[in-house]
Amino acid sequence: MTTMRTVTQQHLGGPEVLELVEIDKPQPGPGEVLVKVHAAGINPVDWKTRANGGLQGRKPPFRLGWDVSGTVEAVGFGVRLYKVGDEVYGMPRFPQFADAYSEFVTAPARHFAPKPAGLSHVEAAALPLAALTAYQALVDIAKLEPGQKILVHAAAGGVGHLAVQIAKAKGAYVIATASAEKHEYLRGSGADEVIDYTAVDFAEAVSGIDVVLDAISSEDYQTRSAKVLRDGGALITLAGPVVLPEAEQERITAGFMLVEPDLAALQAISALVEEGKLAPTVSATFPLEEVAEAHRSGESGRTIGKIVLTVA
Repeated sequence: MTTMRTVTQQHLGGPEVLELVEIDKPQPGPGEVLVKVHAAGINPVDWKTRANGGLQGRKPPFRLGWDVSGTVEAVGFGVRLYKVGDEVYGMPRFPQFADAYSEFVTAPARHFAPKPAGLSHVEAAALPLAALTAYQALVDIAKLEPGQKILVHAAAGGVGHLAVQIAKAKGAYVIATASAEKHEYLRGSGADEVIDYTAVDFAEAVSGIDVVLDAISSEDYQTRSAKVLRDGGALITLAGPVVLPEAEQERITAGFMLVEPDLAALQAISALVEEGKLAPTVSATFPLEEVAEAHRSGESGRTIGKIVLTVA
């Protein structure tokens, strides 16, 4: 097999710009592995990049996708971590393009970790970008400690539903914002309190918060999130830069975070999965040829957890 199917786009725009084409199959370079993709997760950064080039304003043509779960097909010169046939998952190359909506991807070996044995490839593909974002934000940046209070916005979404579980596993008191129909799900995921943001102003409902994880990141959400933080608390935004007044930024620690490939964090995430403390929710799957419909579903904003493309 010398060719593969992949999804590309020649123009920015709606889901209809995504095209399934056939191209040459890539080969791994030194330090890289070739992974046969079984499933590829979809994230908001995917459809934002498709529509407007994303935070970096990229110009097509390009190929989307970063979440991968699959099997090692070939190893490049010098790779000792994996052998052909190993099951792996990861978020290769981010924020550079990884071309994960493809039958095969190549990337540095250390951008992958062994797939947790208890997860299917579809479940594993739902984890890397969202779980790494939550883990790096809460553990590496906020240094979340047992007993601290964390507020998670968009808590039923891709990053949010994993952040709730990771925070709970770290012993935090978790307060989540979500629409009313998602409250039972979030309580089942470990949230101690759930606030219906459509009916209640969270800034009036909570105070003395140690950490806010803000996947909304609008100016309004940042302003209200800062209000609920204790002095010295941390606001971590995921969808845009901080726009708070300077005086407020001096009172708290606030900043935008971009996730990075991270073998050690992936291994820690796998350990949480294997301990039964972390489980991704996959709300829908679509075959690769229905990628445009998968994007439409994701952009609806009604998804709990993740949407995943089935590839192999």
